[in-house]
Amino acid sequence: MKNVEHFGDLTPRMNEYREKVLDKKPYICAERALLATEAYKANQNQPPVMKRALMLKNILEKMTIYIEDETLIVGNQAKSNKDAPIFPEYTLEFVLNELDLFEKRDGDVFYITEQTKEDIRSIAPFWENNNLRSKGGALLPDEVSVYMETGFFGMEGKLNSGDAHLAVDYQQVLEKGLKGYEERVKKLKSELDLCKPESIDKYQFYKAVLIVIDAVKTYADRFSKLALELAEKETGKRKEELLEISRICAKVPYEPAETFHEAVQSTWFIQLILQIESNGHSLSYGRFDQYIYPYYKHDVDNGLITDDEVVEILTNLWIKTLTINKVRSQSHTFSSAGSPMYQNVTIGGQTTDKKDATNELSYLVLKSVAQTRLPQPNLTVRYHRNMPKEFLDEAIEVMKLGTGMPAFNSDEVIIPSFIEKGVKEEDAYNYSAIGCVETAVPGKWGYRCTGMSYMNFPRILLIVMNDGIDPTTGKRFVEGCGHFKDMKSFDELMAAIDKVMRELTRMSVIVENAIDLALERDVPDVLCSALTEDCIGRGKTIKEGGAVYDFISGLQVGIANMADSLAAIKKLVFEEKKITPEQLFNAMEDDFTSEENKKIQYMLINDAPKYGNDNDYVDNLVVEVYNSYIDEMKKYPNTRYGRGPIGGIRYAGTSSISANVGQGFGTMATPDGRNARTPLAEGCSPAHNCDKKGPTSVFKSVSKLPTHEITGGVLLNQKVTPQMLASEENRDKLEMMIRTFFNRLDGYHVQYNVVSRETLIDAQKHPEKHRDLIVRVAGYSAFFNALSKATQDDIIGRTEQTL
Repeated sequence: MKNVEHFGDLTPRMNEYREKVLDKKPYICAERALLATEAYKANQNQPPVMKRALMLKNILEKMTIYIEDETLIVGNQAKSNKDAPIFPEYTLEFVLNELDLFEKRDGDVFYITEQTKEDIRSIAPFWENNNLRSKGGALLPDEVSVYMETGFFGMEGKLNSGDAHLAVDYQQVLEKGLKGYEERVKKLKSELDLCKPESIDKYQFYKAVLIVIDAVKTYADRFSKLALELAEKETGKRKEELLEISRICAKVPYEPAETFHEAVQSTWFIQLILQIESNGHSLSYGRFDQYIYPYYKHDVDNGLITDDEVVEILTNLWIKTLTINKVRSQSHTFSSAGSPMYQNVTIGGQTTDKKDATNELSYLVLKSVAQTRLPQPNLTVRYHRNMPKEFLDEAIEVMKLGTGMPAFNSDEVIIPSFIEKGVKEEDAYNYSAIGCVETAVPGKWGYRCTGMSYMNFPRILLIVMNDGIDPTTGKRFVEGCGHFKDMKSFDELMAAIDKVMRELTRMSVIVENAIDLALERDVPDVLCSALTEDCIGRGKTIKEGGAVYDFISGLQVGIANMADSLAAIKKLVFEEKKITPEQLFNAMEDDFTSEENKKIQYMLINDAPKYGNDNDYVDNLVVEVYNSYIDEMKKYPNTRYGRGPIGGIRYAGTSSISANVGQGFGTMATPDGRNARTPLAEGCSPAHNCDKKGPTSVFKSVSKLPTHEITGGVLLNQKVTPQMLASEENRDKLEMMIRTFFNRLDGYHVQYNVVSRETLIDAQKHPEKHRDLIVRVAGYSAFFNALSKATQDDIIGRTEQTL
């Protein structure tokens, strides 16, 4: 294949390293849980921020460390690669319930030893009613209990883990080293007026930061000593490499980096330790090609490194990135299928003075990602109208490899959207992708730029049609406006949707605020806060308002299903009167199983216009509903509002990961003809095989959404066959379409699965033949074999576009 030859192969040792990591079975690891419990027990009288610092210190000083034979980058999260640590301070509930089930899952399988089970059970009594899940649950008002009992807002992952969903200030870490942070903290701590009540908390925070910085230094020093010990047993080139690793680890991340290798190792240590501190995912690398570039340039200009050596170190880093893992509850895997960590690397875009930011390292990142062909890290290219054609060409070549990367985010929409919300222009131009397709300013943004509560639009429609009672559970969610069977007009239905949407939005805010406060009070992240501006200056953790900016968003699921459902109701029920309200509702309750109801389903699917075909009739209906949600949601600031950050408000986001599968499983049949318990449409993409007029019409439909208000991410997945991109002519067509989507239609994001339906079906039947098959699930990629059958089926069913 041309693009394989184009990018070249991994070096033999990186290929061997990759194979070893891929072959490694993921186990549950209890070591972190045991060390965390030990620290918490010994420091029960300490304030939470100190307890967290002393916990991380205990872990970094005592955890197992190792250096693989092939690696040039060191640092591990658990006792062996791809093992998932347990974080008991968040929850042990699902872990205990699923100890004997992890290996029996349909997807996201983990292995566990009997000793690990025994270790976890031994610490369980200490954490009962003494972790985030229990304390967060206790904070929730009775008024929202029905939503928690039914899982309506999809808060399972938020109660079981930390936040993350940000990128820290890697540039400052590399330039100053943690030593620079330490000096600043010592100065501010010494200047505190302890007679002021607020200074007591600041004092504890500063004390905690100093403990953590020292702990990180100790962790790096441990690797320096281990590398030295291993070097004594080696000869030749490996001995020299281990001595260099020892030298680097004795220096970074405490001291500033000077060389490319030092900069990458320093970045990895921080990226890794942040995920040892907390199990929040979507912890991203930020604008990697910008802050690493000076070190690349220094080494190349001084003849210290070649591009081939740079690529090898980069591939080493990406393989290391894949070694980080996280175990989720079975129910949480439905919205995060494939064990993703969403660690995003952003390249390209513009500089803060509005010039093209592409540099030599940008191309080498593309090359290294192409060589490794892994689902992690998630790669995002920032698009702008002056992007060099040769860079876009290279990005398309990577896309043709079929890993679902890179995704494209548009400067043309995101930067103005940030500026409108109060972000300084220079910061807006420095944004990066976070996790999936959401965006934030690295090192200045608070947690959860997206990923709060789910709003299942089709299920809300069903609640409206059922007089405020959720048909799935039979429980009353809101005071209704009457049953659909008795409604006389489409306007009556739309008025009811507006009322219920606003009420459920208010309920989601209550749930989000309660869990946010529990996170703030019980599990503050010390290192993450220290590396986010300006927590140190304010003497506050991120959750207390320490970040410069703090905007959050929930996730709206089933956009296309809502559009198609409303269009079917309007046209077939109220305008053409081919179906009565009673017939439609009864058919949905029957899940379209009777012969009469199958005819109704056929009409719903074939006789009503569909979102994704540039038809205002249907597209504008979902915009009207979306605006109700946005208008209501904007009324409610988050828990950091008024405590320091700019913003402190909410906005919309469609980056619903694989929640369309899990949310669909809990949703009965819908008026668009979709059957009960089947997946909803993903992101803002059209429903499967409903986009009949090609990719340009899809782009036009998506562009009608209130994109500037959906700053949390407008996720659009497209699928083409490898054959479609085989010719240079089709590649040029695709590039032209992407430029049109971003330049003229205000597109926010697009990404492509380049894989045939036939390949996916064969991989489902013969997984052993397709071990390396990677697919784009939502805003992230995953190994196809790691996915549940339901998620696999959802991907197989997506429309294959032609150019």
